[in-house]
Amino acid sequence: MLMKTETAQTTGSQDIENTTVLERDSIVRKSLILGSGAYLPERIVTNDELAKRIDTSDAWIRKRTGIRQRHIAAEGELTSDLAVAACRSALSTAGVNSDEVDLIVLATSTPDNTFPATATRVQALLGIKQAIAFDVQAVCSGFVYALSVADNMIRLGQARTALVIGAEVFSRILDWEDRGTCVLFGDGAGAIVLRAGMSEAGSQGRGILSTHLFTDGSHYDSLYVDGGPGTTGKAGCLRMAGQEVYRHAVHNMAEAIEIAIEANGLSLSDIDLLVPHQANIRIIESISRRLGVDNDKVVITVGSQANTSAATIPLALTHAQNDNRIQRGDLVALSALGGGFAWGSSLIRW
Repeated sequence: MLMKTETAQTTGSQDIENTTVLERDSIVRKSLILGSGAYLPERIVTNDELAKRIDTSDAWIRKRTGIRQRHIAAEGELTSDLAVAACRSALSTAGVNSDEVDLIVLATSTPDNTFPATATRVQALLGIKQAIAFDVQAVCSGFVYALSVADNMIRLGQARTALVIGAEVFSRILDWEDRGTCVLFGDGAGAIVLRAGMSEAGSQGRGILSTHLFTDGSHYDSLYVDGGPGTTGKAGCLRMAGQEVYRHAVHNMAEAIEIAIEANGLSLSDIDLLVPHQANIRIIESISRRLGVDNDKVVITVGSQANTSAATIPLALTHAQNDNRIQRGDLVALSALGGGFAWGSSLIRW
């Protein structure tokens, strides 16, 4: 029985339907991560370039955010274009063909159009004929929300192989005269491939151990876009109460990880890699200090990529994957907070 379970965790190719009734009493369906991929637009905008347009400087931006540069989508380059490139990279890394995918969940706050879902365009561009495809909108925490949705659908047997994507073109919703916000964000996309596998009930073998989601709508006006594809009838730009967001991000993101650790009967010292939302370096450092996670266990990409909203976590995961920082069996903790406020965490045994 143990040998059979280990094989399922490694390959992710065996379905619960193929097991005996006795085996079904001792195993559960779960989501395994087979690989991740990323895409960043070619154009890079440095702090010095921004300083030619607004009242700021490289030193001012670096001191407050840790950001050196950001990637900006080309004219005509859409969120779906970024997402498709990231998906192709993820599928290649995972060794999975696109026709094996039966679920696409795309986290984005910058869809190609008000409707239909940008995920449906991604499906078409990837040549996937039979798949459930839809968007999730939870701003910077969108990827954690999308991961939770996909994980639950796999656990329930509604899907077997999923693409979970975070993709944003935030440059299109920024006020480029507001130095308090425009310096913080960039464009990009990341994706992971999930596949149904099996594990002994109550075990902490490979796969997503748990996800934990939270929302507090009383902070709706602390981080929002004042218009856009909704019912306001006008184009909009991102507006943010920076200090309010900072305070809640540090507390809520750290607490969400603590909740996840406790829910799985683990301790903070068990974390092998912390992959937080890449909002700015001060938030990341404050969270790692509160959790007592050593700096060498924290993935940081904000300096070269800025805040890409829902894309930051899958981009950071891909960065760590490509650098071999994530090893088989590592305990990886994810956490993010975005407008709403919406926040959440996930624990993954890689």
